[in-house]
Amino acid sequence: MMTAEDNDLLCRVEGDAPMGQLMRRHWIAACMSEEVAERDGTPVRVRLLGEDLVVFRDSEGRLGVLDEYCPHRRASLALGRNEECGLRCLYHGWKFDVDGNVLEMTSEPAESGFAGKVTHKSYPAREAGGFVWTYMGPADTVPEFEPPSFAPTGTERVSILKIKVKANWAQITEGQIDSAHSSSLHSSDMVPARVDGAKATDQTWLRPSTDRAPRFQVQHTSFGFRYAAIRRPIQNASTHDYVRTTVFVAPFVSLIPPNNIHNVTTVLSPIDDHNTDFYFIAWNGADKPGVDPETWRKFNRAQVGIDLDAEYRNIRTRENNYLQDRQAMRLGNFTGIAGIPNQDIAMWETMGSISDRTKERLGASDIAVVEFRKLMVEAAKRMRDTGVALGRTAPHIPHAKISSFEGIVAKSTDWRTLGVAPEELALRDAQERVA
Repeated sequence: MMTAEDNDLLCRVEGDAPMGQLMRRHWIAACMSEEVAERDGTPVRVRLLGEDLVVFRDSEGRLGVLDEYCPHRRASLALGRNEECGLRCLYHGWKFDVDGNVLEMTSEPAESGFAGKVTHKSYPAREAGGFVWTYMGPADTVPEFEPPSFAPTGTERVSILKIKVKANWAQITEGQIDSAHSSSLHSSDMVPARVDGAKATDQTWLRPSTDRAPRFQVQHTSFGFRYAAIRRPIQNASTHDYVRTTVFVAPFVSLIPPNNIHNVTTVLSPIDDHNTDFYFIAWNGADKPGVDPETWRKFNRAQVGIDLDAEYRNIRTRENNYLQDRQAMRLGNFTGIAGIPNQDIAMWETMGSISDRTKERLGASDIAVVEFRKLMVEAAKRMRDTGVALGRTAPHIPHAKISSFEGIVAKSTDWRTLGVAPEELALRDAQERVA
């Protein structure tokens, strides 16, 4: 059980909130690249950490992330003209480049020199893995941008779905790292089968285990933590375990155990204290074919114009019970809710936009959730008290070297070595020798 004070530390991200300040020390996904694919195209409204922004691609393909509101009279630049390497406010014609410099002030006398005295708030932008990333921390602390864990080489097929969720970032993360719930909530989509590992079909994901009560073990890392859910496999249960490792890369990324077709990752972008942009990602490594974006979105019931509106808002809501089909439930479907993410979202949103964790009763299967809370509450306190952000101190493991794992292994196998890059293993061995 958490105190109300710690719950606020964990969840609040707006303004000077310590968790939000920690997040500002990391590159955050502002939007998908496809949303601003066109040069001189329509600017996109984005809200991150309680701040209203606008993202655009200029005539030369450069990306800009600016305060949405013009510094002149605070009209929205999302309505502006994106032309000739700048974004022009409709109200009086002030024009800004991707760095926030004022290129023109058509309403002011040229001899006034006023344009040289005004700089609009902007944030640096980078593009990788199908996303536009931005850094919202102090200008003197911008870290080097590194490839994300789901696009380590830049040649991967990355398929992304986006849904705006009416829930705080923390309870979404808790859902991503909670392996125990999949045996219930997703039981009609993640089906036990006599297979040698997780398999993806057009309709379901197959798993080689019927075990609903896995054993859990946690390993803390410099970037967050990984944990293992260890289950009895259907075959060779006396000599082998079915191991699924999930990795939390603080503060935005969770690496979900893969299947034979693609790897799975989630990325969160907190909109404010009560809302989150949720990105569910399938991507292929060298040994997997991957899946195209529309097939991925169709499988997960997250297609714009069918399941989502143009702003990525879900047509399945609390008000319509997420279009739950009770007849399908009577016929055997566990939830009656179509799509794995939609099943999760129904749980996250019905907790309330910020769950009251003081009223919970946690059990043995909640170990990953407990560890996440302890880690991030302490990280928020450290940020508040010292200004040091989790994931921004040595030793640093490149995100491109971090991965999850699933598979059937001999019981003697140390799960902490499964799917772990040599660089991380070497660092861990050195730390253990010192200890």
